[in-house]
Amino acid sequence: MSNQNNERTFYDDSFYVEETPYKLWHSFDKDGKPLITSLTKELCISATRFYLKGVQEGWGDNVGSSYEGVVGGKL
Repeated sequence: MSNQNNERTFYDDSFYVEETPYKLWHSFDKDGKPLITSLTKELCISATRFYLKGVQEGWGDNVGSSYEGVVGGKL
């Protein structure tokens, strides 16, 4: 989000949000890398926080892993 003097408001000191001409909201990290697109500002902030928490905790580090299991009983 940009205010009148073009300063960005950083949330959690790690990302900012901006509204597009199409009334969508995008979040960006400190380097300007796009992160999340949402319909409302509140959802964009919430989803970005959730995403960044997952990145911080290592979600997706084991991409490509496979799991095997057996389901017992009658289906």
